[in-house]
Amino acid sequence: MNIPAQWRRRQIVGLLGAAALPAFAQFRVEVTGVGLTQLPIAVAAFRGEAEAPQKIAAIVQADLERSGQFRAINAAGAALDEGSRPDLTPWRQKGADSLAAGSVTRLADGRYDVRFRLWDVVRGQDLGGQSYAVTVGDLRLAAHRIADYIYEKLTGEKGVFSTRIAYVTKAGTRYNLWVADADGENAQSALASGEPIISPAWSADGGRIAYVSFESRKPVVYVHEVASGKRRLIANFRGSNSAPAWSPDGRTLAVTLSRDGGSQLYTIDSNGGEPRRLTQSASIDTEPLYSPDGRSIYFVSDRGGAPQIYRMPPGGGNPERVTFTGSYNISPTLSPDGRWLAYISRISGAFKLQVMELGSGTVHSITDTTADESPSFAPNGRLIVYATRQNGQEALMTTTLDGKIKARLAGKGGDIREPDWGPFQK
Repeated sequence: MNIPAQWRRRQIVGLLGAAALPAFAQFRVEVTGVGLTQLPIAVAAFRGEAEAPQKIAAIVQADLERSGQFRAINAAGAALDEGSRPDLTPWRQKGADSLAAGSVTRLADGRYDVRFRLWDVVRGQDLGGQSYAVTVGDLRLAAHRIADYIYEKLTGEKGVFSTRIAYVTKAGTRYNLWVADADGENAQSALASGEPIISPAWSADGGRIAYVSFESRKPVVYVHEVASGKRRLIANFRGSNSAPAWSPDGRTLAVTLSRDGGSQLYTIDSNGGEPRRLTQSASIDTEPLYSPDGRSIYFVSDRGGAPQIYRMPPGGGNPERVTFTGSYNISPTLSPDGRWLAYISRISGAFKLQVMELGSGTVHSITDTTADESPSFAPNGRLIVYATRQNGQEALMTTTLDGKIKARLAGKGGDIREPDWGPFQK
């Protein structure tokens, strides 16, 4: 039995009809919404960045705004760097709680020296800074790390700006699996194919991506080493091989196979081997997902007559139904702390992103779009990236868990799909 196309949205639907996206297309960040509590911060232009290939201050500010935790205070015209002890009075009068300033200097060997310092405007305190000597290709990474530093200093939580996302595009007849910065920029092709690539999934250590490729004219699961580009065939059994999901320790993949008839859940060693069957049902069981603590596997099944989300022990056993709001729920993803479940629900014909607090069962619909797909949590659990259709164009979006702050990562020339947010960088 094949998985119905109308609810196998993460795996093939929509991607095949995606419009072309030029390789390495840049992204435009549009932040919308207002949070209840946002920290006002001024990020002054870095001294020397006008001659640098990347505008460090603008990247830092965009990162912070996209998080939903910060509100930008205009710093135009400020002449500051990390060595200045600024007069904080005018910044206080502007309403800033904090101020970041820095510099970018070209070194003799062609690298760039990037330095910055953060100030608490209210208390008049120096909150420290950092410096990086980086190649031109790592200037954006340096900016993301500065944003991470600021985010952690001012919120007490780790920032995710230097993490990466994976996503898929279709350009003409070519499909690409991309690895990009968390803001969608600096995309590097991990795999190009004339056949569909779907369901990318990061390992917990960030070193590997599992995905499904149709290059054999059927869905087959591979594991791809990000650094080397080497890949290993993991599941190529009779019928469909799909929906790979990593165990937290990276040793095992949960997959959906139809080798024995209908679509059922199996586990398989992440290096390949003979799979072990987890479910024994006459229904369609798919889209497995390990809980962060490894004690449960969540999955989608139509065993109740329509697709809903269930969970069971990692070795199999009696499933417990999780979703009860709505008659059609798919594409589960869990926050890293295991507190929140995000998924896609079909509501009056529209596919909408939902967030459930697992402890209480409370569900909130957090988007106003109607074709949401493939949600994935940031590694700090504060944002969700998802694919959707907005203003007639396919796009990646990020949203805060309450839906109040959204950012669109829109390709200049086409559509992007299947996002998965990678872990913190080691």
